[in-house]
Amino acid sequence: MASVVILGAGVMGASLAWHLTSRGCRDVLLLDRGGGPGAGSTSRATGGFRAQYATAINVRLSLLAREKLRRFSDEVGGDCGFVPAGYLWLASSQLELDVLREARVIQHAEGLDEARAVAPDDIARLNPAVSLEGVIGGAYCPSDGFIRPLGILQGYLDGALRQGATVRWGVEATGLQRDATGRIVAVSTSMGPVAAASVVNAAGAWAGELARGCGVDLPVTPLRRQVAATVATDVLPSSTPMTIFTGDGFHFRVRDGRVLLLWPTPGVAGAPFAMPVDPAWVSAVTAKAHARVPALAHVPVDREASWAGLYEMSPDKHAILGIAPACPNLYLINGSSGHGVMHAPALGHLLAEIILDGAASTLDATPLRPTRFAEGDWNAVSELL
Repeated sequence: MASVVILGAGVMGASLAWHLTSRGCRDVLLLDRGGGPGAGSTSRATGGFRAQYATAINVRLSLLAREKLRRFSDEVGGDCGFVPAGYLWLASSQLELDVLREARVIQHAEGLDEARAVAPDDIARLNPAVSLEGVIGGAYCPSDGFIRPLGILQGYLDGALRQGATVRWGVEATGLQRDATGRIVAVSTSMGPVAAASVVNAAGAWAGELARGCGVDLPVTPLRRQVAATVATDVLPSSTPMTIFTGDGFHFRVRDGRVLLLWPTPGVAGAPFAMPVDPAWVSAVTAKAHARVPALAHVPVDREASWAGLYEMSPDKHAILGIAPACPNLYLINGSSGHGVMHAPALGHLLAEIILDGAASTLDATPLRPTRFAEGDWNAVSELL
C-alpha cells in the first residue's frame, strides 16, 4: 500500500511529491496516463510568472512560489529558469487604470511593494517596441518575470524520485474503491487496483473528468488557449517584459529566440487537447500584434511552431486545494485557471502540510478550500487581471 497515490505527474503532482518526500513521507506513488514527463498541460505553458493579482490569496501564493523558485537550484536541483524580467500592464481607459490601481492596493498590503503605476513615458522606456497609441498608463512589477515549466517539472520529479517516490507512466486511473465509511482503500487503474492510504487528484485539465468518473463532484472545466510563435528573430530583446493589454488580454513575450503572441479569445470548454491552432485566430492575433508592436510587422508567425493547450478552470478562477467533501482521504490540487505552473511550488508545499499536518501553516489556504462553492463564499473574480 502506498501512503499517498498522486493521480497526475505534471508539475502539480511532481511538486507535491517532492514536498511530501522532503518531509519524510517516502512512500509516494505518482500515476500518469501519459508516456513520460511533460505529456500534458505543463509542456504547453508559456512560462510567465507574476504576483500582480487582484486577490490577496493569489498574491500570497505568488510570493511563496517566488521565494521557492529563488532557492530552486539549491533546494530542489535543476533549472527553474526564473528570470525577473517584469510584467508590464497597459491601460487604455480610466476603468482599466482603476482596476490596476485597486489591485495594487491589495498587492502592497501583501508585501509586493515594488509593484507600481507607470505613465506612458515609463512604458516607452520599459518596452520601446510597443505602440503607445491609445495607452494612457499602466502597471509594472520588476520582480515578475519568466520561468521554465519543464525545468520545474523535471526538477521536482527527479528530486522526488531521489527521495523515494515512484512514478508509473502509461497508467490510467478509472475509479476509486471505498469502504463503508466512504474512505478510499484503493484506486482502480489500467494496471489493476492500487491500495492507498490517501489519494490526490492532480490531473490538471482532466481533473473534473477524473473526479466524475470516480463519483466525486469537482467543478473544474478544461478551457482551450492558443499560442502563436513567430519565426526565430532578434527584433525584440530577451529582456522584454511580459507586456499585457489590460482591456482585451492580448500579451506577448520573448522565449527561446521567438516572440510568443497570446490573446485569450472565448475558449472552447472541453476542447480536445490535440486540436490544432485555429488559422483564423492566428490571423487575428498576428494582425493585433502588428498594430500594437510595429517592430513585428515584418516578422511572420511560424504556424508549425504554434500550439494550443488547456487551462483547468474553476468557477472563481482560483485553485481548489484541500480535502474533498465527503471523502476524508481524497485531496484536491486543481483548478488553478492558467496559474498552475507558477503557483505549483506554493500549492505543492501547502497541500503537503495539509496531508501531513492536517492544515496549511505557511499561509492561510482557507480561501482555496473545496467547500467554498457550496458555501457560496467564492473568491472575487477580475475579468481584466
